[in-house]
Amino acid sequence: MSKQINIAIVGLGFGAEFIPIYQRHPQANMYAICQRNVEKLNAIGDTFGVEVRYSDYDELLKDPNIDAVHINSPIPNHAEQTLKALYAGKHVACTVPMATSVEDCKAIVNACRETGKKYMMMETVVYAREFLFVKELYENGELGKVQFLKASHQQDMEGWPDYWPGLPPMHYATHCVGPVAGLLKLDAEYVSCFGSGRISEDLVKIHNSPFAVESAHIKFKNSDLSAYVYRSLFDVARQYRESFEVYGSKKSFEWALIENEPNVIHTAKKPEHEIPEKVQTPDYAHLLPKEIQSFTGKGVYDSDENTHLSFAQGGGHGGSHPHLAHEFISALIEDRDPFPNAAQSANWTSVGILAHESAMKGGEIIYLPEF
Repeated sequence: MSKQINIAIVGLGFGAEFIPIYQRHPQANMYAICQRNVEKLNAIGDTFGVEVRYSDYDELLKDPNIDAVHINSPIPNHAEQTLKALYAGKHVACTVPMATSVEDCKAIVNACRETGKKYMMMETVVYAREFLFVKELYENGELGKVQFLKASHQQDMEGWPDYWPGLPPMHYATHCVGPVAGLLKLDAEYVSCFGSGRISEDLVKIHNSPFAVESAHIKFKNSDLSAYVYRSLFDVARQYRESFEVYGSKKSFEWALIENEPNVIHTAKKPEHEIPEKVQTPDYAHLLPKEIQSFTGKGVYDSDENTHLSFAQGGGHGGSHPHLAHEFISALIEDRDPFPNAAQSANWTSVGILAHESAMKGGEIIYLPEF
């Protein structure tokens, strides 16, 4: 029998989506779950047959049988829980974003270097079928020279709980930063961002963040490329959209304007015309072990009776969940860095944090630190 990685999932709202994926993955053992609410912990444990259960995260980290933790807790807990796990000798996968400060991003990168443990930010968009489709076009040379990248993440967060109300748009930017940086595996060098419009005053006062929309230009290091990304969370009339677009010398890919409509490929036809074509993005389940291929099309949160806001609004996250789990497990088995690794995750997350800082300073150019 091949080596298996003992996984513990922390946070069982959105996190429960990954339990059956790890249970069926041939190189993973869905070993333990952790949730502060004991009633919910036991309900999820009983549903999926997970016997090892913790309501205290610190106690979980003392368990020597756990190889890796997959953190799905609220955003403010990500950095603290990640650092505790790394220094407890556990590998870490964590839902986005990596942290809420550049300093914490640096601390996580340093912790990985000090401990030798792996970190992966579980950014859904860079494993969604649309991204994998464009990645395939790029790697096959069909795009030609990439000339420009663009992405957006627009979402109505009204009614979301806890820390979401009034959140600065760019503080949750990895869904649009990840794909523009990830396609060519570029690091952002500096960013300039403008705020536009104003959200309601009761929301402004929570984080002292007034903008309805934040839009940023990213300049990439050691490259002639830049990218444009924009975000909105409140008081903007727009259907949920996580879009990713890439413009090449031979072909360009544009995301559909309305959910469930076809995307568009533009093909250059010399000397001056471009031919547009609507395309149905294929699924990429064939890249996965057969045991988890079905999860690109369905999951725990795929019915009206059992849903989660992030999954429902996000259109199922493009079938990315089994790809994320497989990349994390494979990286640990093969003793290599996952994609995105700690330094890449820090760069992507810090783009958003510093973009908001730039917007508050009227668009000032801000350089990213080295990670």
